[in-house]
Amino acid sequence: RISVTMLSRRLVALATLHLTSTSSTGASAFAASARSVTARAMSGSTATTTSDASCSSSPTASSAPALEVVQFPCLDDNYGYLLHDAETGQTAAVDTPCAATIEKELAKRGWKLTHVLNTHHHHDHTGGNLDLKTREGQADGEVTIVGPANEREKIPGIDVVVGEGDTVPFGSTSGARVMDVGGHTLGHIAYYFPEAQKVFCGDALFALGCGRMFEGTPRQFWKSLRNLRDLPDETDVYCAHEYTSSNAKFALSVEPGNQELVDRAEQIMEMRARNEPTVPSKIGEEKRTNPFLRVDVSEEI
Repeated sequence: RISVTMLSRRLVALATLHLTSTSSTGASAFAASARSVTARAMSGSTATTTSDASCSSSPTASSAPALEVVQFPCLDDNYGYLLHDAETGQTAAVDTPCAATIEKELAKRGWKLTHVLNTHHHHDHTGGNLDLKTREGQADGEVTIVGPANEREKIPGIDVVVGEGDTVPFGSTSGARVMDVGGHTLGHIAYYFPEAQKVFCGDALFALGCGRMFEGTPRQFWKSLRNLRDLPDETDVYCAHEYTSSNAKFALSVEPGNQELVDRAEQIMEMRARNEPTVPSKIGEEKRTNPFLRVDVSEEI
């Protein structure tokens, strides 16, 4: 039986290999770190619409389910998300990479922002917090910013701090369960909606990859990845960046004998050639093809 320490070392080796095979701006593997870092509330069926424009968007039409997800590109390679509960009218932005884009998406639907759900403190995830909270016509207290307790001092405008096991109430849903997925940053969290079978994981897990380890430890990050891997296979994975093409190339280099990976990589390249998003993916397919979730099961890695 392989120890956690050995698996952590294997994960670091895999990440280091990824870093040497991709650019510093496009890589989604986390960097190896030898240092040890010691490392709460707010009150269906779903559909997703997507947009093609960067820092502006034109989503496709969709029905209006209990929890609607609107996905749109922001900045260079970020994705922004709006969650809308039709019954209560509550609308949440998962991270705020581009306030202007989020405002346009809200305006074209006549939605009113009520929540911001931050996954971690990096600027491309929190940069629009204050603009959205204090924009013209916005009354004090109308937007509640939720974020990780362990990064409270780094989240602009934060109102509510949450951590592992907390539930963030949202609209008529049962709420989002908070998961501690630290590693990319120490306090990184994910928001899991069990009824909708959707997880918004920021930079902790990507399609065919994972986030670069800036602050955490290998053991911490491996635990986070295992916890995400343990979600139901049908869970939709909404990550924060479109890195899948480069991730696929790396994954094929370390597990070329994985036929499902070969098939998925081909599909991904075709989708990107048509400028189609490869996000969201499913936990099940990540378990079968993402090398960072397979270090303890693959015979090749």
